[in-house]
Amino acid sequence: MSGSDESDDALELDGRETPYASSRIGEVTNRFIHAAELVAAAVFAILFAVGVFDLIMQIVGAVQSGRITDPLVVIGFIDTGLLLLIIVEVYETVIAYTEESDTRKIVRLVIYTGVIAMVRKVIIFRTGEYPDPEAALLAAVSYTILILGLVGLLVAERRFGRRLGG
Repeated sequence: MSGSDESDDALELDGRETPYASSRIGEVTNRFIHAAELVAAAVFAILFAVGVFDLIMQIVGAVQSGRITDPLVVIGFIDTGLLLLIIVEVYETVIAYTEESDTRKIVRLVIYTGVIAMVRKVIIFRTGEYPDPEAALLAAVSYTILILGLVGLLVAERRFGRRLGG
């Protein structure tokens, strides 16, 4: 067999020769992963819709019962709303993967999701939920460090991302 006859049994992918069977398996698994990503996106879209409906029902119930002026009830609404934003960010991250978006976009979405999640934790933070003041302080300091780190990543990504080839 000459070198050209062997090319029938191999494909060139990413500058390297790959046996045809391996490339077919890779193709099938890539299709499976893509389909699973789309299913995940649909699940997150459904969760978002259910969450919005639930939030509306909570607000209507609070208005009818007169608890709408209770600050803890309002904080609960904000918590639910931020959770819905996290679902949207995760959905957008999954969509970015399915569209094979650039890494910068995906990283930015993940950072946004982290910031929203941490802000949500800060908003619902209650010192009484901890066994002692030291534990509450440790949690507060940890949340602060995480938020500052995420914001720092976001600033660095915006400022230097394009220069680094993003």
